[in-house]
Amino acid sequence: MRCLPPIGAGPRRPAVRRTVLAVAACLTACAAAVPYGAAARAASVADPRAATRVLPAAAPYGTAARPHGTAGRAGSAGSPSLGRGRPAVTSCPEPPLVDGGIPRGREYLTAIVKCLNRSWSGHFARAGLRFRAPTVRFYEEPVERVCGVPWPTGAAAFYCTEKATVVFPLTGDWIEGRTDLYPLKIAAHEYGHHLQSLTGFRARYEARARADRARRAELNRRYELQADCLSGVFLGSVRGSLSRTAPDWTALSEAIRASGDDGDDGPRTHGTGAHRVHWFDRGLRTGSPAACDTWAAPPSGVS
Repeated sequence: MRCLPPIGAGPRRPAVRRTVLAVAACLTACAAAVPYGAAARAASVADPRAATRVLPAAAPYGTAARPHGTAGRAGSAGSPSLGRGRPAVTSCPEPPLVDGGIPRGREYLTAIVKCLNRSWSGHFARAGLRFRAPTVRFYEEPVERVCGVPWPTGAAAFYCTEKATVVFPLTGDWIEGRTDLYPLKIAAHEYGHHLQSLTGFRARYEARARADRARRAELNRRYELQADCLSGVFLGSVRGSLSRTAPDWTALSEAIRASGDDGDDGPRTHGTGAHRVHWFDRGLRTGSPAACDTWAAPPSGVS
C-alpha cells in the first residue's frame, strides 16, 4: 500500500509499501486472502499511493503470450487493440467536490464517470470495438469485503476485474478536502483498467504473468503504466473544459511523481515516479490510446 500525498504539499517518500500477486510473506491481508490463481474474485486496486494489485482467479485464456515487443501492439494479428485515432474532444466541467461545506464526492465522481463513458464509448464505436460501461459502486466507508475479497487497507479506489466494477470510497485523503486534479486522474486510471479488460489487454497480461513468474512485477508495471497513459488520454480530451490553470497541471505531475515505486524494498509494481509521469504525459500530449503501448516498450522504459 501507499499513502496519498498531503494536500497542498509536494512529493514525499511513501510510508507504506505496495505489494503484488501474493508472492511474499509481507503481503497485505487482501493479497494474502486471495493467493495468485485462487478461485475467489479479486480487486485491481487503484492508482497512485494506495495500491495493492491482486490478480483475479486463473482462467483459461485462449491466446498464448507473445514475446516482448509484440504483445499488445495495436494492429498486430491476434493482439489486443485500443483502436486507432483519438477520443473526440468533449466537455467535462468538474462539479465541486465540496459545496457549502458539504462533501459532494458522489456527485463529482458520478459526473466524471458519465464523461468517461461518453468519451470512451464514442471512441470505441469509431474504432469498431465493443463497449460496455463499468458498474460503479460508492462506499461512504470501507466495508469488510468487496468483490469477494477483503477490502484493501488504505486503498484509494480500485477496479474489480471479475465484476467489471469500479469501486470508489468517498472518504480518505485521495478525495476528502482536495481541490486538485488528483481524484479525476484516479477515476480515469481505474477506468483505464476497465478498458484493458474490454480490449483483451488484461487477459493477455494475466496469461503472461502465469507463464513467467520471474517477470510478474515488470508485467504489472506495464499494465499499470498503460492505465496511467490512458488516464492522460482522457484528461487531454476534456482539458479545455476543466477550467484549470498551469499550476494545477504541475501539481498533478508532482502528485503522480510522488506515487512512484522509487526506493521501495518490496515488489515494484507501478513504476518509478518518472515513468508514471512519462506515460501519463504521453497520453495527455498525444491524445491517442495507441501511444499507450507499454507492452512494446523496452524494460528500461517501464522500470
